[in-house]
Amino acid sequence: MEKVVFEKSFIEKLDKNFPELAKYFDFNLEIFCEFNTLIFEINKCLILEFHRATITLTNNLLERLLKLALIKNDTGIGPIPIEKWNDVFEEPNKKYGSIPLGNSIEKCKKLELISDKEKSFLFDIIRELMRNGFSHADSSKILADLPDNSPMFQGSFTNPNADLKEVSINQKIIPTFQALQMENFAKENAKFYFDFVFHLIFRIEKRLKEKLG
Repeated sequence: MEKVVFEKSFIEKLDKNFPELAKYFDFNLEIFCEFNTLIFEINKCLILEFHRATITLTNNLLERLLKLALIKNDTGIGPIPIEKWNDVFEEPNKKYGSIPLGNSIEKCKKLELISDKEKSFLFDIIRELMRNGFSHADSSKILADLPDNSPMFQGSFTNPNADLKEVSINQKIIPTFQALQMENFAKENAKFYFDFVFHLIFRIEKRLKEKLG
């Protein structure tokens, strides 16, 4: 494929989506500065309509956010002398660096870093659909509400006058249709998901400052 084709597509999407999404480039994190480049990367995926990449990277952002929230809750949010970094961060990193998403959600709720409503949404919706569906490539929950059998019609390009043959397809188990359904799901949900996690970062920052500031 020629380079000019990519250039044209990128420019068209930039012109189309930048006015709406430029707001996600204008932010100031005080506690979670580590996320600056990741947020920029995710938003560039959104602008270029890389929806599955957006969801997968947002999964990474969310899981890291909850772990860092737990670590910061232990270490505090004030300045730490560089010679003490190893000692201060070693134990919290061991405690929280590898815990599963479900555990980090529960612990953040227990420490009042997320609300009841946020906990339910993260645990019941995000963990099951977004995280398992994309980071773990498990489409079963996302496609669960599709019918077991969908009527489709088979024709022939070599014999276009032949009668169409009706066939019954289970889209939930056939890879080609799984991929199409997952692509559509990503298009419909990537922007909303990123927006939720983007604003969750600032809510958790606020709670940490109120708690530890």
